[in-house]
Amino acid sequence: MKIDETDRKILRALQRDASQSLDEIAKDVGSSKTPVWNRIRKMREAGVIGQQTVLLDAEALGFEATFFVLIRTSEHDANWQQAFLKALRERPEVQEAHRLAGDIDYILKVRVRNARAYDVFYQALISEVKVHNVTALLSMEEIKATTELPL
Repeated sequence: MKIDETDRKILRALQRDASQSLDEIAKDVGSSKTPVWNRIRKMREAGVIGQQTVLLDAEALGFEATFFVLIRTSEHDANWQQAFLKALRERPEVQEAHRLAGDIDYILKVRVRNARAYDVFYQALISEVKVHNVTALLSMEEIKATTELPL
């Protein structure tokens, strides 16, 4: 799908606040409701706009610790990778997981209530899949976090 400047304006408005009314978005982008709705519908159908959700305040809900977990593995076969990915997908503490190029094979963003909860997560993970080395880095302060793409 080809994205034009009006589509970008709509996407920026939705990224800022997807709960806005269609009237508010149309006003923001300088258009009327029907063309804006049609553009949003087309972008959803094309997969440009995915799942809509609500952002929660983790600290307000008691999730005070964010760990970035660096994982090195000596296993690279398909069975190990399938078991590892299954373990990650089944753990709600894992907010992000990335496979990397370089010395580290994977990095995880893990959100938990405290260090004890991280240890429970860690013990469960290593009981399910063999990893060569795990380094956990505790985030002292979140300086910037956004889900917005720079359109």
